[in-house]
Amino acid sequence: MTKVGQRDSPAREEASISTSTPPPPIKKRFMTPGRFVTILCIINLINYVDRGVIASNGVNGSLRTCDAKGLCSAGTGIQGEFNLTNFQDGLLSSAFMVGLLIASPIFAGLSKRFNPFKLIGVGLTVWTLAVIGCGFSYNFWMIALFRMFVGVGEASFISLAAPYIDDSAPVARKNFWLGLFYMCIPAGVALGYVFGGYVGNHLGWRWAFYIEAIAMAVFVVLSFCIKPPQQLKGFADKDLKKPSTSIETVAPTEASASQIRTETPKSKNLFVVFGKDLKALFCEKVFIVNVLGYITYNFVIGAYSYWGPKAGFGIYQMKNADMIFGGLTIVCGIIGTLGGSYVLDRITATLPNTFKLLAASTLLGAAFCFTAFLMKNMYAFIALFAVGEILIFAPQAPVNFVCLHCVRPNLRPLSMATSTVLIHILGDVPSSPLYGKMQDHLKNWRTSTLIITSFLFLAAIIWGIGIFMNSVDRSNEVDEVEEEQIESKAENSSSPV
Repeated sequence: MTKVGQRDSPAREEASISTSTPPPPIKKRFMTPGRFVTILCIINLINYVDRGVIASNGVNGSLRTCDAKGLCSAGTGIQGEFNLTNFQDGLLSSAFMVGLLIASPIFAGLSKRFNPFKLIGVGLTVWTLAVIGCGFSYNFWMIALFRMFVGVGEASFISLAAPYIDDSAPVARKNFWLGLFYMCIPAGVALGYVFGGYVGNHLGWRWAFYIEAIAMAVFVVLSFCIKPPQQLKGFADKDLKKPSTSIETVAPTEASASQIRTETPKSKNLFVVFGKDLKALFCEKVFIVNVLGYITYNFVIGAYSYWGPKAGFGIYQMKNADMIFGGLTIVCGIIGTLGGSYVLDRITATLPNTFKLLAASTLLGAAFCFTAFLMKNMYAFIALFAVGEILIFAPQAPVNFVCLHCVRPNLRPLSMATSTVLIHILGDVPSSPLYGKMQDHLKNWRTSTLIITSFLFLAAIIWGIGIFMNSVDRSNEVDEVEEEQIESKAENSSSPV
């Protein structure tokens, strides 16, 4: 009880105010998980539009040709302007992959020291400048160099975007959200065929690159301005590492000072940490089998995406090969990618079930595509190839689900980066020039394409091995970073005020 003329204590007044004043309403963040994932999907779409553009007949073009009477038609696009052989033409795709495979593990390692989303922004900046450089190129070596830096720019996004989606998605629809992200791969390549063909024929091949850069510039700005709705699981919040200026933390205790002295050298040795993480990753047998199947699968997909329009024109004399392959890829890619992720969510997304889906869809897709290229009639080919593409694109989300869930949370960026490096350096990096070299020797588009397609059967066999492995989903394991955060919170709550 308080005497007359005497004020209540500050603690009692504060308690009185807290009981009488309702809590302020919680402000909803503008950057919801759905909006954040939408931004990542659009960026992914633009990345793969670029891959379709460089392969389109309108931008890639063709060499100068002469008939028996000596009448010659001028070359078109990059190949015609720079007078490239099919092997050199295929090297442009490989140059991009060289930059991608070198930079991917670097960005994955840096994500433990710097804000992962800001690293994505740095990569997109490099990508945009390199694409502009492609438009200004005046010889083979110049455009090959800029294509390599386009790969460097994309590397940060490839390594870090999928873990963000895996953390942001609802548990029941995790694979479907991943499917939406990976749906942008076939959709982007297909749009690139159409966009590159149209712009190349009407404005010139250089303008296709300029327009791409303008579109990506918007997202470069966004990547430095927005904050992801959720901290990446397995990684400490970089904002919490800033030194505090409060009275309690100005002078650390002797114990905390000794802890800082002992942990700092370890935390700064990035190469040691990267080496240990890489060793732990390659000890995961499930990861190894999954990536071996992915390499073989991507060997075929890389050749299809780069040489598909030219092979279609060479075999069936398609007048609008860019439009036909683009239309087939975008429709079948969307149906296949979303269908594969939807089926995986419905059958319970365990790792053995994922391998069953990967093996079955790839085996059936290989059979349909192989039969399609045996057809003499173009319409029979289109019908069979459409079914084959739907089945072939079904593994897009499931194969990356395995990469994300067969390792600890803090290894996911490295898992994605290493997977990306291996599927490209052993998959589509050699497949594009090797297909070109094989075609230069055989001079038969049908035979060359049938040989490449047969590798899909091997991919199905490798993924089938994964069904019988003792695989465990490790995505919910508590890693070292989370243990340190839990211990830190416990120490703070038990420390005297």
